[in-house]
Amino acid sequence: MISDWPAGSPLFGGHPVMQWALALTAGVILFFAMTAALQLIRSRLQRRAAASEHPLAQATADVLRRTNRAVLLILSILIGAEIMRAPLPWSSQNAQHLWFVLVALQLALWLDRAVDVGLDHAFASRGRVSTVTATLFRFLLRAIVSIVALLAMLDNLGVNITALVASLGIGGVAVALAVQTILSDLFASISIGLDKPFEAGDFIVFGQVAGSIEHVGLKTTRIRSLGGEQIVCSNTELLKQTIQNYKRMQQRRIIFTVRITYMTGVDRAASVPGIIRAQIERQSDTRYDRAHLARFGDNALEYEAVYYVMTADYNRYMDIQQEINFGIMRELEAAGIALALPERIVHLHPSRRREDATA
Repeated sequence: MISDWPAGSPLFGGHPVMQWALALTAGVILFFAMTAALQLIRSRLQRRAAASEHPLAQATADVLRRTNRAVLLILSILIGAEIMRAPLPWSSQNAQHLWFVLVALQLALWLDRAVDVGLDHAFASRGRVSTVTATLFRFLLRAIVSIVALLAMLDNLGVNITALVASLGIGGVAVALAVQTILSDLFASISIGLDKPFEAGDFIVFGQVAGSIEHVGLKTTRIRSLGGEQIVCSNTELLKQTIQNYKRMQQRRIIFTVRITYMTGVDRAASVPGIIRAQIERQSDTRYDRAHLARFGDNALEYEAVYYVMTADYNRYMDIQQEINFGIMRELEAAGIALALPERIVHLHPSRRREDATA
């Protein structure tokens, strides 16, 4: 080891100052050489990423950019001292600790940057991700990297981390029990951000609540209802519900009924499905499905029609349905077919008639 080498090496005439001068010179040269090598590697990786759009090459270049020059310089000097056999002012065990701390620190910096790059790539592939979820996930993973690196350094320096880890574990359990409701909502927020059942601006319906999502927070989600008031719902309770997201509806299936009187002749009644179909196909953003005489109602012939509106806009759907209804009314009127009116037939018993006449 370096510290075991005699202070006055005959190689340099017994002058440690000369040895350290040469060690520093070698260290500086090695530092610039490693810096230039890292720069060359990053440049080649970036050119490869630009040429082939390879995400791994770009990610590796971004990670290498996190190399700390101070750590690299100290490591270069230590390597130079090892090469020139310059005596160190501390024991060999302390030198080993210094080596480990420097290497662990640089690895932690690379892993920290790798977490950022990996999360950015993951979030970009998933599309739009909540800022709260992205920030929280980034903080948790970076905290884990920092804690693991710190514990490894302390363990290498001789600190008994077993009791420390046990204490942190017991304290963590106690804190988790005390704030389990908050943690439940917090993890529900992460689930919403990753799974994205809804986003800000979506119109959702669950239970008796219908409204647009305004904000998804760490603990609660805020919804603007149709009545205008703001509804604040716990993230955990919200995920327990069956949620209908109308903004993501690509098309709307419509079923409606037309009722005509029994006084209509068979030929005229057979023409009604064609009238309905023609009115549906006249409208833009619609796709006709079917129209049939579905049933003989109590006091009317009932036709059932089905079509699709190729947009999720509710106002557009209502405009289309209104135009279809007006068109059907015009065509039925022109064909001499009357729409059935609601009616009720009351049969009077003969004894009831006599009683009414007497009264």
